[in-house]
Amino acid sequence: MANNLSPVLSIVIPVYNGAKTIGELVAAVSALEVPGGIEMILVHDCGQDNSWQIMKTLVEKSKIPMTLINHSRNYGEHNAVMDGLRHVKGDYIITMDDDLQNPPSEILKLYNHLLSSDLDVVYGVYAKKQHAWWRNLGSKFANRVADWISDKPRGLYLSTFRCMNRFLVDNLIQYYGPFVYIDGLIFQISVKADSVIVQHLPNRTGRTNYTLRRLIHLWLTILMNFSVKPLRLSIILGLGMFLLGMVGAIDIVIQTLIAGPRVSGWASLATMLLVFTGTQFLVLGLLGEYVGRTFLTLNKKPQSTVREIIISKNNGADIE
Repeated sequence: MANNLSPVLSIVIPVYNGAKTIGELVAAVSALEVPGGIEMILVHDCGQDNSWQIMKTLVEKSKIPMTLINHSRNYGEHNAVMDGLRHVKGDYIITMDDDLQNPPSEILKLYNHLLSSDLDVVYGVYAKKQHAWWRNLGSKFANRVADWISDKPRGLYLSTFRCMNRFLVDNLIQYYGPFVYIDGLIFQISVKADSVIVQHLPNRTGRTNYTLRRLIHLWLTILMNFSVKPLRLSIILGLGMFLLGMVGAIDIVIQTLIAGPRVSGWASLATMLLVFTGTQFLVLGLLGEYVGRTFLTLNKKPQSTVREIIISKNNGADIE
């Protein structure tokens, strides 16, 4: 629980190539009127633009408490959010992107909904998503995978625009593994969740931080780090291949007894070999991914590394 001198609401924003939007975003958030006050935690996740220099200028002029965290390299959105959560002081915490597709005015909608309930997290669900078609398709796939893997309420839409209470955040930040999926961790702690419809604006920057490669990495993290269901699925797949092989073997025996030995069938044999071999490599790859992630976790691959922290004060900014 935050002390009486701390702001009641903390806003955590991972910044990656956000030079064109972060100034406007900070100004809009700073203008919000929240009883008890607000603070901002901006996590610079090492993009290719001059976001960090702009962020340092913003913190010098900030009218609200602001903390800047500078990573030593790019670690990904979820790792950056986790780092920001470790520096919040508020009783309620908002996480959002830096691209202004989530209007800052909608923050109060999430906050008020959580404040008036006994929930632990409230997600913003978009009435109409303004992402590219492939990004929308990827998000739907990620939500379907999360439905299967995690204990989240079925049909609950997950987004990066969310509001959490202090209880949930205090438990979230106990996780120090290198492969972070915020929503997977949330539903290991609590299923007291809901969503509210919020506005989603078109992308004005013409960029998206989620490439296909990043989406695939996120899917793998969802699959491999929060459930053993993929391993159980491989057992079912192996059993299915075994039964298919038994059916083929019985068919060959019956055909041989009825019509005698046959030389034909090389095409079907080659097809069966390809199917069985492909299945074996798929299962081996699945096992290898689990083993590799376990190896990296045991060897303490860093979740993130902070190069610099700047904390705003009324008389300027301090550097840690």
